[in-house]
Amino acid sequence: MVDHVHCHGDMPVRICSELDENRYELRKVEVFRDGSIGYAYDDIEAGPTGLGKLPVPPLEEIAQDPYEIFFPKEITQEEFEQIWKEIVEGAR
Repeated sequence: MVDHVHCHGDMPVRICSELDENRYELRKVEVFRDGSIGYAYDDIEAGPTGLGKLPVPPLEEIAQDPYEIFFPKEITQEEFEQIWKEIVEGAR
């Protein structure tokens, strides 16, 4: 999970991704400043959200981005499932 500090309305303020063993996204949830959400999995994209084409960098690398303010935090599979259930399944 990554919190992104910025003032852009079209960019997510929270990103939660489920990754495979090579750090590619399997499922992703994005929350925007106005409370709207986007999510993606397989070939499904809701809102402006899509799965990344490249592996997600390690959290330490994300935290050290010199151009953006990110607060990354590793979450468990169970925590991701809870987020997915509340946000994505609740939106359907």
